[in-house]
Amino acid sequence: MVFNTINRTILSEMESKNEFKASLGLMDATMIVVGSMIGSGIFIVSADMLRNVGSSGYLILGWVLTGVLTLIAAVSYGELSAMYPKAGGQYVYLREAYNPLVGFLYGWAFFAVIQTGTIAAVGVAFSKFSAYIFPALSEDVLLWKLQTGADACGQPTFFSISAAQVVSILLVLGLTFLNTRGVRSGKIIQSIFTATKLISLFGLIIFGFILAAKAEIWNANWLNAWDAHKIIPKDACNKSLGFDIQSISGIALMGGMAAAMVGSVFSSDAWNNITFVAGEVKNPQRNIGLSLILGTLTVTVIYLLMNMMYLSVIPLEEIAHASKDRVGVVASEKIFGTSGTIIIALMIMISTFGCNNGLILSGARVYYTMAKDGLFFKQAGELNKNSVPEWGLWIQCAWACVLCLSGKYGDLLDYVVFVVLLFYILTIAGIFILRVKKPEAVRPYKAWGYPVLPALYIVLALVLSILLFIFKPQFTYPGLGIILLGIPIYYIAIRNRKKD
Repeated sequence: MVFNTINRTILSEMESKNEFKASLGLMDATMIVVGSMIGSGIFIVSADMLRNVGSSGYLILGWVLTGVLTLIAAVSYGELSAMYPKAGGQYVYLREAYNPLVGFLYGWAFFAVIQTGTIAAVGVAFSKFSAYIFPALSEDVLLWKLQTGADACGQPTFFSISAAQVVSILLVLGLTFLNTRGVRSGKIIQSIFTATKLISLFGLIIFGFILAAKAEIWNANWLNAWDAHKIIPKDACNKSLGFDIQSISGIALMGGMAAAMVGSVFSSDAWNNITFVAGEVKNPQRNIGLSLILGTLTVTVIYLLMNMMYLSVIPLEEIAHASKDRVGVVASEKIFGTSGTIIIALMIMISTFGCNNGLILSGARVYYTMAKDGLFFKQAGELNKNSVPEWGLWIQCAWACVLCLSGKYGDLLDYVVFVVLLFYILTIAGIFILRVKKPEAVRPYKAWGYPVLPALYIVLALVLSILLFIFKPQFTYPGLGIILLGIPIYYIAIRNRKKD
């Protein structure tokens, strides 16, 4: 009888505060930031970046700009995370700064492509490098195929399922199951694998500079550091005929930089995953913002050092034309000889395993918060006996497994990055809106460099988004379409909520 007199809204808020267990300290939170950011990208994307800009100077500039953007976003998010230290992260920030529709569109895109697409891309990368040690798991080992037509070169196209795709699906399934056992299990996995890959990365960097760096390679790579050009096949249907070098400048150079930064932005993304599990972080007002700064700074330094190491041991041409873009493999072979292939494969398997664990652990918390708002499947708003949103974990798993079947790492990157940037712009702009909308709100931490740094982020990210929209329409238009598709879905959800 007593509970019947309590307002249902107040009761719901009380329950949501008490359901998650605050078991993640500062080190755990930082490990989630670092572990979610470092996956496979740093070992792969520099090849495509170099083909788009053609010089060491612009390659490093792309990584520097990405690092600056990420760090500005991280110090800005500290203010939002301190204001709203609850599960849901960016979804909550957008909902509070704008309205429930904008928050839902992010949550919808997060489920449809941002988080699940990233999980799939990292899973595909894990399987591709596993094939170095276990050839039977290669993407070339097809278990089933169905011809679907022909490409522009007249070659038959197939929808196929390879051994590598099955491995990536099994990885996602396995990590999802482990995370249904409770946040403690996910925390332990994250800490162990993140620490291992940090040690491995620093080891690769140090040994690279000590054992394989050559002054003549470094000098040659920096001889025409700012001579930008695009490297394109002479014949798109037969790359064995060689490549042409096309000088670029002006708007073409800006387009080349935008295309190149797809890889670096993707490799530096997922830093905000810790905000999704804010309800499970101890002292979130302090630890979330601090973990964002520490984690993003650590990864930015590592990424710059890795690319400097590449440039000191590998000629530019070899970086640009690395087999299947596996620059990390080329570097490891030059450092450790023939055993380098196995060493780098193990490193990337460890890296992608830990990365995907962090992505899977944090993603379902967004669906949980959306479900509490009546904007996602009701079951996603329930916690299991281990105090984790098990249903949300499994539906995330199911869609990520479907995306794994695409098997196209590069395409997944292009779809994810454009959508991610749009919502980052809106979220950073939300800081300005909330300063006006809620001037009296408690802000334990304020965005460093406000208003200059947040405004700089918005301008740079907006320019990058516009350039991608112009130069990569085959990916940006579908990405925008996915976001807009969320509008009718939102109103359907609202109508169903009213019926309930």
